[in-house]
Amino acid sequence: MARLRVYQSLWATELRRPGVPEAPIPERFDQVREAGFDGMAIDLGALDLATARGCGVEYARTGLRALVTAFPDSIESLRPALHLAKDVGAPFVNVVGQVMPLAVADMIPLIRAWLRVAAEERMPIQFETHRNCITNDLYSTLLLLEAVPEMRMSADLSHYVVGREMTQPISEANQDYVSRILARSDSFQGRVATRNQVQVPIAFPQHRPWLDAFLAWWKEGFAAWQARRPGEDPVFICELGPPNYAMTDAHGDELSDRWQEALELRRFARALWADVESAAGAR
Repeated sequence: MARLRVYQSLWATELRRPGVPEAPIPERFDQVREAGFDGMAIDLGALDLATARGCGVEYARTGLRALVTAFPDSIESLRPALHLAKDVGAPFVNVVGQVMPLAVADMIPLIRAWLRVAAEERMPIQFETHRNCITNDLYSTLLLLEAVPEMRMSADLSHYVVGREMTQPISEANQDYVSRILARSDSFQGRVATRNQVQVPIAFPQHRPWLDAFLAWWKEGFAAWQARRPGEDPVFICELGPPNYAMTDAHGDELSDRWQEALELRRFARALWADVESAAGAR
């Protein structure tokens, strides 16, 4: 039976409190391992390459699985991230492409070029749904998926909820668009957004409709994965970013405990996956 692999993000373990030093990276790896996460994802948008390479020691020491997110600003600049991923044993690299043409027709050769580099390096890539990158807009990304059938996604739907200012209840059209993204997604990222905020505290009652929407989307994505790749382990990444992603009060203090929220998202995700596996077994 497949197991949902839940990762914490190293970036998400940052506090970013003025005057308060961040915990050393080894301590953060220990915290994540002791909490029972399957792995740690490192983000080259928040970590320089030399520091990221140093995390190889922490992966070996803790036994945590690795993931890498890259922000290439050219075709060839993806290669160092692919090499890093191989060194730390990551199964794939999430790509947040920093080359952003206006026209979809100009995006297509870029996507294919990054896929070519990934094939040359024998390291799979997924294109993350993310603002301020080549997949910035939901509509253009849907057109890219039509044009490049081999393009696979990492679904961080929070960016499209806030980017398209989706409303509740989710419209039939928006649900269809999200379903098309999920059908092509090979990993899933845990963050809850509203139409105006990319990351909200999940325990606040006013955000419950949005939490329910994301839970339904993650379950749909898990079910699509299970039908497409039965017996293989899907990946879910808790990606609750520090301020200014995290909402803060007038003093700059966060409105919620992101660590506890990550544990709660993990609990939700594992329950959803268990439901999906149970339903598949009953068929």
